This record gives sequence, structure tokens and C-alpha cells, in this order.
Amino acid sequence: MADMTDMADVNVRPAQRSEAAALTELALASKGHWGYDEAFLAACRDELSLHPADIDPRRTAVAEEDGRVLGFTTLDGDPPEGALGMMFVAPDALGRGIGRLLFEHTTTEARRLGFVRLTIDADPNAEPFYLAMGAVRIGVTPSGSIPGRELPLLEYAFTPH
Repeated sequence: MADMTDMADVNVRPAQRSEAAALTELALASKGHWGYDEAFLAACRDELSLHPADIDPRRTAVAEEDGRVLGFTTLDGDPPEGALGMMFVAPDALGRGIGRLLFEHTTTEARRLGFVRLTIDADPNAEPFYLAMGAVRIGVTPSGSIPGRELPLLEYAFTPH
């Protein structure tokens, strides 16, 4: 577990439309951390791309330290049910608690907005993280990028206050 004192300078804030291209590149770098080849990443590019018009409707939030974006997340859909649509952490920031910070930010915001359940189409490498955060596996979902590939389908249900 990362020492939370090194998180003191990390701020979670709404993403800006001008950051869409940089967030797309961060998502691809993060996905690439798991050893996927260039052809796989090229096939995923559309699905992992954010456009300026996506930033606000997808409730995109970034974790930032000293002006550098370390990760981001999206909260998709409308209450009561939605999705944690994207969550990526820069490879050199993995293991610092950035994912936990973003996950907690997103679930806190989701609860505030009236969501009772979020689904997560997880990369197989990220499934253990989401399970540790309290999500449960409810099935599989087809990859939006790779024909024939299935991804873990997870659910995070909010417990009543």
C-alpha cells in the first residue's frame, strides 16, 4: 500500500475539454503497460479515445500533481444505474494509490448524484483492483475493440447509508 503522505499534493478535479487528446494518450500508455502489442493498442484506439465533447457529459475527472495529470476516470450514464466507463493511471504513477483515489472520487460522486449501481467493463489485468475496491464479477462482456475477446463484467452496488 502506498504511503498516503505522498498523495498530499494530488488533487482530483474536473477534466477540461482541452485535455481530451492528452487523456487519450494516457489511456493508451496505461493500457500498453500490460504488455499489449502495437496492433492490439491500435485496435483499441477508438474505444480509448476521448474527444472534447465527451469530457463534460462523461463526468471526466483527473488526478493531478504539480500540474501533471496522473490518471483519469469517467462516470457514464444517468442515475440510478451507470458505468465507470474509463479509469486509467499513468504507468509511472501505478502503485501510488492514484487508482484508489480516482475510484473513491467516482463512487462518491455517483452516490451524490443518485446512482445505486455502476458496471465496469474491466481489462482482465485490472479486475483484481476492482474486486479489492468492492466490485463483484457478474459475467463477461464482449470487447468493443477486439472481435471474440471477452472482458470481465463487474458491478459496484452502493450500500444504503
